[in-house]
Amino acid sequence: MNFTVTVSASGHRFEVEEDETILEAAIRQDIGLPYGCRNGRCGACAADLVSGEVVYHGSPPALEEAGAGKCLPCQGFAASDLTIAAREAETAADIEVRLLPCRVHAVDHLSHDVVRLLLKLPEGQRLQFRAGQYLDFLLADGRRRAFSIANAPHDDEYIELHIRHVDGGKFTDWVFNQMKERTILRIQAPLGTFTLDEDSDRPMIFMGGGTGFAPLKGQIEHAFEAGIQRPMHLFWGVRAQRDLYLPELPQSWVRVHPNFSFVPVLSEPDADWQGRTGWVHEAVLEDFPDLSGFDLYMAGPPPMVSAARTAFRAAGMTDRQMHYDSFEYADDSQVKAGN
Repeated sequence: MNFTVTVSASGHRFEVEEDETILEAAIRQDIGLPYGCRNGRCGACAADLVSGEVVYHGSPPALEEAGAGKCLPCQGFAASDLTIAAREAETAADIEVRLLPCRVHAVDHLSHDVVRLLLKLPEGQRLQFRAGQYLDFLLADGRRRAFSIANAPHDDEYIELHIRHVDGGKFTDWVFNQMKERTILRIQAPLGTFTLDEDSDRPMIFMGGGTGFAPLKGQIEHAFEAGIQRPMHLFWGVRAQRDLYLPELPQSWVRVHPNFSFVPVLSEPDADWQGRTGWVHEAVLEDFPDLSGFDLYMAGPPPMVSAARTAFRAAGMTDRQMHYDSFEYADDSQVKAGN
């Protein structure tokens, strides 16, 4: 049986299924309840239980410390309709930005110039973020390097990053050639406002260039988890076929989700390539010459973003409908690096 949870201050309501915790349901439906560890130890998610019944599988350590009249959404299951009082993060800016150590759990070479890093926070810690945000690595010499978070908030056991090797880039050289599992790094996160407008009812176009696929992946997976049924169209532009470093993933989404489509676009196509060619924003316009009724989420190199913004405005899309993350590749003197 499903139950309804009401957050008293905002009046926000969300449904909790029988087999999910209150916090899992909130994350799935983009309700910004606070959390830290998601295992019942830190107490960061503690909320006032105004009415209703919450049950637990075991005895979460932080429950007794939280005190009478409290519940722990990260471990609690609804046994009735509930009303809770909790601080909500309604926008990306409301989420606390944290400085955290992390450990490299895995380094996977996905292609000739892209690696996937999986980062693990200290025991008992999880990162609260919104799909599409990024983190900064804080390097020992004071420099920063920024990379988009590629996983969705509901799947947060590890932080996933897609890092492209940049010629002459000291940090990416180190990542590709020297970084080992269990390396300890420092991060600041979450950062950025490149997030989904879930109040809109317009169909969505996702457009990525290179590792601009990373934040789009997180956003799309969040949209699936949230049960969003609006049409979603992913256009992924790269040079050659080998640069599609996870081609089977969007193809699997196509098979499972009838409202999703995927169009890879190559600017320097292989001789045997039978798909779309040219610039990725031009492929979008070929399929959708009138963009006035769409929301756009795009991430990638600045020239791609700039060209697309100009062309899409001419096709009827307003700036309010465009959401984008322009990747700047930093040299050693810059504070913020690109993906």
